[in-house]
Amino acid sequence: MKKRGLTCEIPNERGRFLGDLLQPFDTAAYDWYNGGEEAYFCNEEIITDPLFPNQLFDMDGVVLKDIVENNEYYIIFADLKAFPKGTKVVNVQTYEEYVKSDCQFVLIIVDCVYAAVYCKDQDKLAELYLNAQSQGYSNVQYTTDENDFRTRLSAW
Repeated sequence: MKKRGLTCEIPNERGRFLGDLLQPFDTAAYDWYNGGEEAYFCNEEIITDPLFPNQLFDMDGVVLKDIVENNEYYIIFADLKAFPKGTKVVNVQTYEEYVKSDCQFVLIIVDCVYAAVYCKDQDKLAELYLNAQSQGYSNVQYTTDENDFRTRLSAW
């Protein structure tokens, strides 16, 4: 049974959950597609500016790492996809496109709590799974060929 990724539920509150989920992954080593979905910086319990104001192709991983690890924010929807530096960053929209592309990692957050991760590196996927468990996230499960019902790799 081939493991495609994992799913889990994160708390519906402000925090650094993207940074926490990405902890085992070398975020800075990649260029990222950022769907510019819906997430906001938080400042003393107040939601302020958009975390990702625009859809971005080729977002530098160093910048993304800084944003998600060093700020508090509230996520409603997120769509992040990692590509090796120097490769073309595109918005892969299906699992089949993902498999054929240079994209190495996908992180999707839907409705504040539902996280879906896809990772081509099986060893790294195992680390991501253990990390999600150690963070105390609920319903941590591997996504396989048999149980993946997602038709699009998108928050929408």
